[in-house]
Amino acid sequence: MTRVLIVDDEPQILRAMRINLRARGYEVVLADTGATALTAAAATRPDIVILDLGLPDLDGVEVIHGLRGWTRVPIVVLSGRADSRDKVGALDAGADDYITKPFGIDELLARLRAVARRTGEQSASPIVRFGRVTVDLAAHRVTRSAAPASSAVDEAAPGEPPGREPPVEATAAADHPGDGVPAEPVEEIHLTKTEWGLLKVLLSHPGKLVTQRQLLTEVWGANYGSETHYLRTYLNRLRQKLEEDPARPRHLLTDPGMGYRFQP
Repeated sequence: MTRVLIVDDEPQILRAMRINLRARGYEVVLADTGATALTAAAATRPDIVILDLGLPDLDGVEVIHGLRGWTRVPIVVLSGRADSRDKVGALDAGADDYITKPFGIDELLARLRAVARRTGEQSASPIVRFGRVTVDLAAHRVTRSAAPASSAVDEAAPGEPPGREPPVEATAAADHPGDGVPAEPVEEIHLTKTEWGLLKVLLSHPGKLVTQRQLLTEVWGANYGSETHYLRTYLNRLRQKLEEDPARPRHLLTDPGMGYRFQP
C-alpha cells in the first residue's frame, strides 16, 4: 500500500484528502505544521509527500530542503501560490511537481501516479553509520561511540573563506540507561551549517564521486563554481571531527582535481 504524507494547515483540506485517498487504497499520514511533517517523514517513511507552502511555522520550501537532506521521496507541492517565482523556488528546492489550488482530486491522483512512476526508488534512510560515527540526517545529530578523545579542531585553517564559521569542538554526552544497564557513552559532534550542507550532499551519494562544482553550487549557491579552497577548508574540518585519523581519511575521500566522495 502506498503511504502518502499530507502536509497542510487547513483542516478541511486534510479531511477531504484523507477521505479521498483512503477510499482509493492509499495509506494516509497527516501533518499540519512543517516541524510535524519533518518528524512524521522520518518516523513513517512515506512513499509520496503532498506539501502546502503556506505553513504556520516553516515555509514549505524550508520543509523541502529538510527532506532533501536525507531522502529522495517524491514531493508534490499543493499550494494557493500561483506566482511563477514560487513555483520555480519550490521546484529548484527539490519538489517533483506543483499543483495550484483549487484543484481536482482526479488531477491530483494522476500527478501522484506520474511522480511515483518517474522516481520509482526507495527513500534513503535518515540514519547513516560509518566507523564509530552515526549521522541522523532527519534530527541533525551526529554522535560517535566512546573512544579516547581526539585532537581538538584547529582554531583557524589557512585559506579560510570570508565570513567563516568558528569551529565547534565535540562535547561528551551519554545516553540514558535502560533497564538498569548503563548505555554506552557517546560523543556528541556539533557541525556548523556549512559542514552539515557538505556532509548531507556527500552522504546522499554513497560511494559516488561528487564533483567540486556540484558541491559548491549545492552548498554555497550557483554563483560559487570555482572557489575550491572553500571545499578544502571545510572537508578538512569534517575529517577532523568525524575521521579516526584525519590525516588518513577512510570515509571522506578526495579525488584529486575532480571532487570528493563518501565511502561507507
